[in-house]
Amino acid sequence: MLKWLAIVLIALQALLQYRLWFGEGGVRELAEVRQRVARLEAENAPLRARNARLAAEVVDLKNGLDAIEERARSDIGMVRRDEQFYWIPDAGPVAGGKAP
Repeated sequence: MLKWLAIVLIALQALLQYRLWFGEGGVRELAEVRQRVARLEAENAPLRARNARLAAEVVDLKNGLDAIEERARSDIGMVRRDEQFYWIPDAGPVAGGKAP
């Protein structure tokens, strides 16, 4: 009787070990899920950085005129009324932008 009980317990333990290592939700599946999570985190990192930059730009545009002015200068070439604009062909942009 004791011999059969030991055999049944060993078989039960082997079944549970099999399910732990190879069954649904086991160690193998956990490793696959962790690899997938790591890959997705790596893919999302640049997107998170871009979102942070865009959020900062939105805050700047909502709160200050400096960001709007900078955007207008770079995108559409805005010049203020008290400034003089000199265009020199084949010359790159000059820092500062104001005439002396």
